[in-house]
Amino acid sequence: MEPKLNSTVSISDHRLVTARQLPSPHFDARPDADDISLLVIHCISLPEGSYGSPYVEQLFLGSLDTSPGSDFAYLDGLRVSSHLVIRRDGAVEQYVPFNQRAWHAGKSSYCGRTRCNDFSIGIELEGTDQDRYTEAQYQQLALITAALLSHYPQLRRDRIVGHEDIAPGRKTDPGRGFDWQRYRNQLQAMENSCPEQEKL
Repeated sequence: MEPKLNSTVSISDHRLVTARQLPSPHFDARPDADDISLLVIHCISLPEGSYGSPYVEQLFLGSLDTSPGSDFAYLDGLRVSSHLVIRRDGAVEQYVPFNQRAWHAGKSSYCGRTRCNDFSIGIELEGTDQDRYTEAQYQQLALITAALLSHYPQLRRDRIVGHEDIAPGRKTDPGRGFDWQRYRNQLQAMENSCPEQEKL
């Protein structure tokens, strides 16, 4: 049964109220807690192209079996997380509060600044850089983005990027399957329907 998509979302204590909260141990403090000024969109699936499995959750919670001989032995020692994951059906999971530094971007730079984890929010879409994303994911992503833009003053629509933009040559997500124009159009529609969320 698909989750009902809310027409609005809200943020309280740096957490998305409607998200399933799954606290990850893979985070630390931002150098400047007030500097939240970039939104990075990623994709993830484990195994690649397999959807609905518990393995992404286990990876971010540090409980994935990476022992020798396991399917994920190649991930041994990897400690990663993102702030949010949006599943194919639109369900949302939060692993790190927005005011904390999730470990999603790796070696990265944006407009001359390195270490994008320091000042960014990371959202993972369940998918691959080849597959198309679902309508439920676009709807949730637009709703969440509108809430983030309203809540964090330094975030702007022109500071929304893909992982591929801040780590070119190393990363390719969210990939050619992600329709940026569709996302921007839905975000604009959300802001038009909720004028109080419009950024000046």
